[in-house]
Amino acid sequence: MVAYSFAPQFADQVATLAKRQTVRADRKRHARVGERLQLYTGMRTRQCRKLLDIDPVCVDVRPIEIVFYCNWLDNQPEWSAYIGRMSIDGRAQTHTEIETFAKADGFDPDRLHDGLSARRMAKFWAKHHGLGGFSGVVIRWEPL
Repeated sequence: MVAYSFAPQFADQVATLAKRQTVRADRKRHARVGERLQLYTGMRTRQCRKLLDIDPVCVDVRPIEIVFYCNWLDNQPEWSAYIGRMSIDGRAQTHTEIETFAKADGFDPDRLHDGLSARRMAKFWAKHHGLGGFSGVVIRWEPL
């Protein structure tokens, strides 16, 4: 069994199964298809909490590559991040597919459907992981 921890902003979405995927950097061992997952928020802290009573099952693990960029907006005090390109399992994703992916990854929590989920995802990644290229896996699960 493999455990994954989620930032607090994603905890409710994972707990309600609105979010059923996660993007993770390459590491020695990730979940395998058919394996149960333990999903937490706040791992290695006093606030650690398991998000689902019944562990979901991994249904898909695929390689993902994302390139993040940013620009400064004219007359704005902040920058705007965006996804320059994304490929899953070696297949380039269209703008529409990237937006759909970002929604599924928890970047449209209020169901705004405003077309800015990919921008929110890019800004989150830039803030927490930096800009440039990212290589890892996308892991998807379903409840039992």
